[in-house]
Order: sequence, then structure tokens, then C-alpha cells
Amino acid sequence: SNAALGVYGQGLLNLSGPGDGIKARQLFLSLFYNIEVGPGSVVQAPLDEDVRSSLDALSICESKTCPSELIAPPDDCHVNSSLSFTIQICRVEDITVGGIVKGSIIHIHRARTVTVTDGGAISASELGCKAGIGRGTFLKYGAGGGAGHGGQGGIGIYNGMTSEGGQRYGSAYLPCELGSGTGSPESGDDSAGGGLIVIGSMKWPLARLLIYGSVSSDGESNRDTIGNSSGSFKGGIGGGSGGTILFFLQGLLVEKNSSLSASGGKGGIHGGGGGGGGRIHFHWSNIATGDEFVQIASINGTVASSGGSGNDDGHFGEDGTITGKECPVGLYGTFCTECPVGTYKNVAGSNSSLCTPCSLNALPNRADFIYVRGRSSDLRYLVLFMFKLLDFAWKKLSINFDLLGGVTQPSCPYKCISAKYKMPNCYTPLEEVIYTFGGPWSFAVFLFFAIILLALILSAVRVKIGESEVTYRATSAIHNDAYASSPFLLSLAEVPGASRAEETQSHVHRMYFMGPNTFREPWHLPYSPPESIIGIVYEDAFNRFIDEINLVAAFEWWEGSVHSILAVLAYPCAWSWKQWRRRKKIHRLQEYVKSEYDHSCLRSCRSRALYKGLKVGSTPDLMVAYIDFFLGGDEKRLDVAATIQKRFPMCLIFGGEGSYMSPYHLHSDTLLSNLLGQYVSTAIWNRLVAGLNTQLRSVKQGSIRSTLGPVVSWIKSHGNPQLERHGVRVELGWFQATASGYYQLGIVVAVNENFYKSHHHHEHAPDFGDRSRKNFAVPLLGSKQAIQDQPCTSYGVSRKRLTGGVTGGVINEETLKSLDYKRDYLFPLSLLLRNCRPIGYAETLQLLICIVLVGDFTITLLMLVQYYWISVGAFLAVLLIPPLALLSPFLAGLNALFSRGPKRSSVTRIFTLWNTTSVINIIVAIVYGAMYSGLSSLTVSSAQASNTKSFKGRDDDGWWILPVVLFVVKSLQAGLVNWHIANLEIQDHSLFSPDPDRFWTM
Repeated sequence: SNAALGVYGQGLLNLSGPGDGIKARQLFLSLFYNIEVGPGSVVQAPLDEDVRSSLDALSICESKTCPSELIAPPDDCHVNSSLSFTIQICRVEDITVGGIVKGSIIHIHRARTVTVTDGGAISASELGCKAGIGRGTFLKYGAGGGAGHGGQGGIGIYNGMTSEGGQRYGSAYLPCELGSGTGSPESGDDSAGGGLIVIGSMKWPLARLLIYGSVSSDGESNRDTIGNSSGSFKGGIGGGSGGTILFFLQGLLVEKNSSLSASGGKGGIHGGGGGGGGRIHFHWSNIATGDEFVQIASINGTVASSGGSGNDDGHFGEDGTITGKECPVGLYGTFCTECPVGTYKNVAGSNSSLCTPCSLNALPNRADFIYVRGRSSDLRYLVLFMFKLLDFAWKKLSINFDLLGGVTQPSCPYKCISAKYKMPNCYTPLEEVIYTFGGPWSFAVFLFFAIILLALILSAVRVKIGESEVTYRATSAIHNDAYASSPFLLSLAEVPGASRAEETQSHVHRMYFMGPNTFREPWHLPYSPPESIIGIVYEDAFNRFIDEINLVAAFEWWEGSVHSILAVLAYPCAWSWKQWRRRKKIHRLQEYVKSEYDHSCLRSCRSRALYKGLKVGSTPDLMVAYIDFFLGGDEKRLDVAATIQKRFPMCLIFGGEGSYMSPYHLHSDTLLSNLLGQYVSTAIWNRLVAGLNTQLRSVKQGSIRSTLGPVVSWIKSHGNPQLERHGVRVELGWFQATASGYYQLGIVVAVNENFYKSHHHHEHAPDFGDRSRKNFAVPLLGSKQAIQDQPCTSYGVSRKRLTGGVTGGVINEETLKSLDYKRDYLFPLSLLLRNCRPIGYAETLQLLICIVLVGDFTITLLMLVQYYWISVGAFLAVLLIPPLALLSPFLAGLNALFSRGPKRSSVTRIFTLWNTTSVINIIVAIVYGAMYSGLSSLTVSSAQASNTKSFKGRDDDGWWILPVVLFVVKSLQAGLVNWHIANLEIQDHSLFSPDPDRFWTM
């Protein structure tokens, strides 16, 4: 129709395909239930030939006021040619556009949904004004400027002449104008602006607009060339400006590959300026302000109001506007989306600057801001409390809060970055306990006094139990002067009831086992009898006896296997196992010699019959064993008996191995005391042994060259000057080296038998040899030249009997430098395990040990809680590498504190060994903590890079505090226990006197 056309119905208006179309000068479609414009069909107004003439007659092009029928259209939907609409679709429920709906002014009113399918289009492009308020200028011999609307038109430039673009006009927040055009009056060529598309109204907003195709109101692009009368070219005209798209709606979807456009047209060739962009406005209705955010727009396609491009030197048109209705609190932007996380908005408006960043001062460490729609954080805590009352999992609650958003108050709500942290402060369980007491310092003070109180109670119980027990030393008939506290096996010579005087007279020789008595290198006796006993044994039978007893002394394979396993799992248990098997072994040796062996190697019939010629003994620490040979009394040659009683020089081998658990010491039993009592009083000899043992305690096998020097000096300054008055001299030496490099330390006791006849004492001591430990393969006994080289033989002894038949060498200042030793690869642990001097203050020291022990256990539990929070794997790694070591020191410490009698010292050493072994657990904790901290730092860095405004950090840098404090406590505890052991083992402090006279004052 070339006039106004109204189409009314009550059902479906279906334009199914190509050839179907409705065209009129003005078109009104109303009262249908559905309208479907299929692919290829057209709905258009005005007609093609009437478009330009009709627009010229429209006064709206020059009007600066918005027609009322566009904002508040009439409800009757009747045909009214006075209205400015060219197409009006009114009172239709659902409209589907798969073809083309084309008009200058398109208005869809009182509809529910509008769907533009893929390939469909609602277009007012190039159907706006060809002049209008924002018309672009055109010079006679130059290029035309672009038209303006939402943005100013681009400047046209040709041959140095410029044409200004059209001006901006209209309102960005309620636009209702057509786009302007530009043109040449001489040629009649022009470019029209975009038209006007209005969907919905303030009273009747559209429920949903779904765009899979295109909705456009673009300005016209000019491609023509302007010529003059001579046929030469002029500049091109500018592009038309974009029109207006005005939506009153509740929901919008712009799907991928679809478009919503009100862009300016391109300028003509030869310098035409681009048209300015149009205006697009979304007037949202019923924006949800409830607790849950409802998205009102989903934009996956293109929404544009860009300015058109200029040609050649022509300028681009300015971009138009894309605006939306003012958003309520918590939302911002054209499409009223939520303010970014970590910001809040408590005023209405759409500007992004209204979303104010939340203060990080109120955000706990290890927390991240979350969305809570239109509520403050107080509501979140209330909801959290209600959920906890209902025993809902916090993890589920935190996931639900991720769906909320739009903070409206400065107190922005947040959540912890992991469910392992506890709200509201995002503390770990350990930190919850600490801050319950007011913070780290308050908690430390409270813990300190609590530990002291528990330690005082523990110490009081210990003293009470100690008073009720009978001291072991008072009831024991077996007494060891220097090591009475060591629960080790004693020599059979010290068994009560033995005839010690008889044994002393009949004793011939003490033969020491070689080797360290370990599972790899057990005890063994050397073949060939020493010269001292050749006269009382049959050599062949003696060698068979050596084979048999060496076989008895060897350990079973499974014993070493058990030790190896325990050494990996729990070294103190491995030490206890080794000592137990050693004790079993010495018992087996004693039983074998006493009951099973027939003593057939002895010449004495009486000794063979009574089984009294051989006896086995050992040092208290089970490191050195020996066999004592005795006369039977019926030897055939009396001269032999007289000769073999000359037992000096005599070799006395130290017990121990130079370690913390088994320090070197000289064990002097009653037999030795009686033997030496013929020359030196028992009091002097016992004093010498006690003083020597105090010096030997500090000798370490790993640094034997430096630690053995003071012992050599002490013998020279304290020992020999006193002994030489009685015709006796001692020298330090090494003996019985094995193929593995192990050797034993001891002393050689030499007696001047002429002293008692002449009462003359020579000033020069005999030099027992200067061979180094490295040359041990050359026996000290086998060199006649060495005998001749001795500078002094005043003691009247032969070189063969120099060390009592034991291979070895003398240790002095010269030979000490070449003494072999095994390197200590666990040297750092030796700083915790060392035998030191006693300091006294026994009760105070034990009270301090109680305090440190309770503190150790408390800090250990706190550290385990900390690592259990990190992960179960971390907890198990710290607790079980190695197993039992972390918690056992507390139990071992209680056992040591409450122990009494001779076992007290050895039990305390086991406690120190457990304490030192637990350092490995601390090392594991530090390594795991460092790995965890490194991974956490990477997590924090990535989180801060992606969300720097709302993420504050984990603040887990203090993971190392408890492990380091625990290490310091264990180091302090080791030092205190070392002093405590020294107090137990050495109660006479005068033994350390540097003054020989004061030392011998008894």
C-alpha cells in the first residue's frame, strides 16, 4: 500500500518465505498472538520509492524534542497517520524475525518477547534523515564532512580544503532522534543517517529480546564520486550518522556472531569524512535487588555505535554512545553487572568509578573478598552461624557464597582462601588457640608459666619417689669406683665369695679379646699363646680352644640384620639391642668356659679337673672382654711358677670406644688392685684410675689426635710423678690392631723390681718405643734393634715382656700425631652429644631438665598440630621419619629422671640419644615446611596477579618458628643432660684439679 496500512488479527501472522511481504507508507500490525517473519520475507515501511520523499516531509528530523508517542505510545494501536511511526507492531505476544523488518521508525509495543533468528534482521539503517540537526557540511570544490549524532562527524579533507563534520545532538540516556545525513546541493547526491528503533515502552517493557541475527540503525556509507562541468573530480561527501536504538526491556541476549549496531557510515572517496556514531540505550526494568544476583544481559556478540571511517585524508567520525539505565546499589555498567570483587557500591548509577575498593585493613590474611548481593558482611556471619547450628558443612556454604555478589556496604564480606582456615579470622587451629590467649606473646607467657608449674610438680614427685627408695649402692656388694652407675657385667674376679687373695697369687696372665664386639667384627682371640702362659698350656690344644671360643664369640646373622633395621627405624633401640646381645654373648662365653669347655689346653691336672684355670670377664660397657689364666698349684716345674708370677710390664686395655655412649675408661677390678697393691697402695691406684677416667671421658675417636693429647700430658704431670715414688710407671699405648683398622687403647704398667732393694729411683723413664700407629703391622715385640735402641733399661725388664705379650705401641707427643682415626661424618650431632665436666648444682640442674623436658613435649605437640593442619602427609612425615623419635624423648626423659641406682647414668644416656635422634624429625619438618612455603608463594603470586585488588596473602611465613624453637630447646636439653650425666658419674670435682699436689690430697 502507498498509504497507511493497518493489519489486525487474533491468531498467527506468518510470512513463511521468499515472496511473502507487507509494504506500506505506514504499517500497523496489532492484536496477533504471534508474528513470524520467515527467511526471505519482508515487512517494510515506507515503500522503496517513497523513502526519501517521505523523510523530507518528516518534521522530526529538525525537532529537538522527543515525540511523546515514542516514550508513552497510545494503548489502542489504531492506525494514526499523524504519528511519527513508519512501522508499529503493537499488542503481539511473541515476535520472531527470520526475514527482514525494515523501516525508518520502527516501534514494537506491548510485546512479550522478540526473537531475531540467525539470518533475520530488524533494520533502520540508511533510512534516517538526509539532512537533520547534525548534517555534515559540503564545500563546492572540496570533500564533505560526516554527519553527527551521538558522536561528531568526521572532517572531510580534499585538496587542502576541510569541511567540518556535523554536531552532536540528543540525549545519551533517553535518545529518540533519527540519524542525520549529508550531501551536495549541486549534484543532489547525499548520505542518509540511520533510522530509529524503539522496542518496548516505560509502561510496557519487553520481557526478553533474543538476538541471533542483527538489529541495526547504521548511517549510510557513500561510494559515489562527485564531478564538475569539465569532467574533473571533486571530493566525496561524508557518511551519514548512526541512528537510535532504544530498548525498554527486562532481559537481553546477544548471541555469538550476532550484532546490535548504530554505527556511522563511511565517507565517500577523495576525502569524505566518516559519520558519527549513533545512540543505543537500554532502559532496564525490574532489576533484581534480592540476595541472589540475576543476570539481565548476556552479551556474546557485537554491540557497537562506532564512528564511520574517513576516506583518504578524511577523518573518522566519533563513536556514539551505549548507555543503560542507572543501576541500583551493588551493580554498575550499561548492563548492570556486579561490581568487581573487592569493591562496593552504595549509590545508584552506572559509572564504574562508583564501585569503591574495599579496605584491605579489615581483610584478614589468607582471605579473599566474595560477592554478597545487596548485603553487608554482618548478614553473612549471621547466615554462617545459622548454618553451623544446623551442622551444615562450611565447605558447602563457601561454595554457595561464590554465587552471590554486589556488595553495598564498605564492610565487604570475605571468605578464607581454603576450607582449612577458620572464619572469621582465617586462622589455623593452632593460631585459634594462640589468639584465644590474646596473641603470640600472651600465649608464650601463659605457656611458659604453665610449663614451669608442670615441671615443679614433676620435680616434686621425682624427689618424693627418690626419698622412698633405698639407694642401690648401699646394698650392693659389687662396687665400681669410677663407673658404679653403669649397669654392666663385672669380672668374675669380683663375684662375692671368691677367694680373691688366692686368685691374686695364682693369676698368671690376662689375655684380651680383639675387635670392637660388633655384629660385623665380633670378639676374637689371637692364635699362639703369649710367652707368659707358654709354660702352663699345650700349644696345640690352646689353638683348638681359640677356634672354639672364637666361634662362640661370633654373632648370628639375624642379630646383625635386626640391628641394621633398628638403626634405620630407631637408633636408640638399635643401641639397646646391641648392648643386650653383647650381654648375652658375654654370658655365653662365661658359661662355655665355666661349664662346657674341658680346659684341656692347661697343663695342670688340678685346673682341668676343677675347671678353675680359665675365667672370662669384661669391662662394664661390654666393649672389652678378657680371659684370666690361673695356676693350678700342681705344676711340675716350680721354676716355671716362680717365673710366670713376674707379670710386669702389664697391659691394661681401656673399655669403651671413644663415643658418647661408650667413652674410654680404665676398669680396675679387685684382682688388678691386689696385683698392684704389692707396689702401690690401693688408695693411690684407685685415685689414679679415677683421675685417668675423668680425662678419658672427653676423648673422641673421631678427633682422637686432639683429644688424647691432654691425657698424655695428664699422665706425665699427675700420674707418673706420684707412681715413680713407688717404683711404678705407666705409659699410654695402642694395642691389638685388627685388619679393619680398629685398635684398642690402654696403658702399660711397668714395675722396677729393684726399687725395693736399692730404694733408688731413676729420673729417666723408659722409652717404650716411638713407632706410630700407622706402622702397627710391625709388632712391638719383634724387633731386637728396638730393644737395643732403648735409652734406659733401669726397670730391669726385657723388651719381649714390655707390653705383656700384646702387640701395640706407645703413645706420646710424637707418635700421637700419626695415630689413625675414623672420620666423624655426623660431627654436627657431636655438638649435642659430648661428655663434659660436672658443674654441681644437681637439684637445680634436674629441675631445669624437668622444665625443658615439659617444654620440649609441649612444643612438639604444637608443631604436630601445625603440620597436621598443613596435610596429613606432612604430619605423618614429621612423626614417622624416623619412627618414634619425636615423642619418645619425653618418655625416655621421665624414665631417666625417675630411675635410681646404677642404671641411672646409662638410662640418661639413652634419653639423650633419643633426644638427638629426634633432631632428624625436626630437619624433616623444616624441609617439608620449606617446600610448602615455596608452593604457597607460587599460589599467592598467581592469585595476586589475577586479582590484586581483593587478595591480601596467606601470611604463612612463620611456619619455621616452632621447628626452630624446638631445635633450640632440644639443644639446651642436651647440654643440661650432659652436665647431669657428668654429675652422676663424677662426684669428686677435685679429680679435675690442674695442681698435682691438690689432686693427690686425699
